[in-house]
Amino acid sequence: MRVRSALISVYSKDGLEPLIRRLHALGVQLYSTGGTQSYIQKLDIPVTAVETLTGYPSILDGRVKTLHPAVFGGLLARREPEHLAQLKEYNIPEIDCVIVDLYPFEDTVAKTHDEKEIIEKIDIGGVSLIRAAAKNWQDVAVVASKEEYKLFLDMLENQEGQLTSDDRRELARRAFKVTSNYDIAIFNWFNEGTTDIAFKYSIHRSDILRYGENPHQSGVFFGDFDKVFDKLNGKAISYNNLVDIDAAVQLMREFQVGKPCFAILKHTNACGIARRHTLLEAWQAALACDSTSAFGGIFICNTTVDLETAREINKLFYEVLIAPDFAPDAMELLKKKEARILLKIKSFDSQKRSFRSLLNGVVEQDTDLKTETEADLKPVTERIPTPKEVGELIFAAKCAKHLKSNAIALVKERQLIGMGCGQPSRVDALRQAIAKAKSFGFDLNGAVMASDAFFPFPDCVEIAHEAGITAVIQPGGSLKDQDSIDACNRLGMAMVMTGFRHFRH
Repeated sequence: MRVRSALISVYSKDGLEPLIRRLHALGVQLYSTGGTQSYIQKLDIPVTAVETLTGYPSILDGRVKTLHPAVFGGLLARREPEHLAQLKEYNIPEIDCVIVDLYPFEDTVAKTHDEKEIIEKIDIGGVSLIRAAAKNWQDVAVVASKEEYKLFLDMLENQEGQLTSDDRRELARRAFKVTSNYDIAIFNWFNEGTTDIAFKYSIHRSDILRYGENPHQSGVFFGDFDKVFDKLNGKAISYNNLVDIDAAVQLMREFQVGKPCFAILKHTNACGIARRHTLLEAWQAALACDSTSAFGGIFICNTTVDLETAREINKLFYEVLIAPDFAPDAMELLKKKEARILLKIKSFDSQKRSFRSLLNGVVEQDTDLKTETEADLKPVTERIPTPKEVGELIFAAKCAKHLKSNAIALVKERQLIGMGCGQPSRVDALRQAIAKAKSFGFDLNGAVMASDAFFPFPDCVEIAHEAGITAVIQPGGSLKDQDSIDACNRLGMAMVMTGFRHFRH
């Protein structure tokens, strides 16, 4: 099929000029509306106003421009005798091509809460043109967004204005992708705050990963990685990298404010977290938590990586290093290891909803964005925790929140000195945490303990006391809470409850 006529009505003109000039050079009759028409005229290229076809001006503040049989007849007519005869009877020209870029609805929602402005960015005519042209793809070509301008131009240039059936079908596929994404965005805006439960998401960006969870599995990330990070160095991101990166970012959100903090994660679990006066000291303390597991881990901090810290980090093999920034000399050093992934994190909002695939469907839930503060702590024992213990308990609770259940975090001097996670028994998790702490030479006397869920029995309290732990933070909620409270009272320990459980199954 050779393109002989084209209707152009676009919001974004970026990259449009080469396409317009190519169509003109091919002798294509151009039709257009409003601002696009003015744009084409400024290029000194002949263009026919859509009003000439319809006999009607643009009305209702531009809400109605192309919605007319003289336009849609030319788009929807099959190129067969019966339909062509009807076009001739009503003096409707064939339209072989539609080029559209829709009103920026999502961008408008992102920048304003003005309902009137948002409503006016719901495109009607443009979507209708796209759907009509795509439906009739066997006879009509459709360009549905600015992202397709270059693709269509290449098709025209490579084939001297001819389009194959495969070309038109591919353009139609892309067109329905555009309209479906657009409709989902509009629905979700209208549906926000209603009681209608619907799972409808549309993500425009996607990146093919090195592989999925294992090398024999393929994987695709649907999201805009570049909105969250500047990737400064390293190999392509894998599925496991992404999962670990997400875990690291969510963990460090708990420690954004205050002194330098460094965290080391392995398989989504923190094996080292520490706050100190300098980043180097925080790195050294975090590494000391579990220097064995740190090998091949994900590193993240809450402040700029300086050269001194970079030198120490560089001594250890790691997969990813995430920071708000890197000093130039630190970056120069770190980049020498070409495979290491260096990410500069940007400011971004956490997703309010999270979901995962299960069985033959998807579970969606509120994202766990709760972070305990001192106001959330309810002392339940005779001994009230000291001010120092309160700070330690809050630090420990933040650590435990980001460990897989069952989870126990042991903290001393703002350092994760032991952790147990992913165990079928909370007692097992505690014993694992104690064993790890001792294996790396930590003194547990005066340490505090955080649990991601309640204690059904007093055994964890008793084991913790035997190890030297003096204070406990947990959500509470067991029918036998009093048993653990009584054990603390008997042993002279302090316990606070928060009322918030942070299971991570």
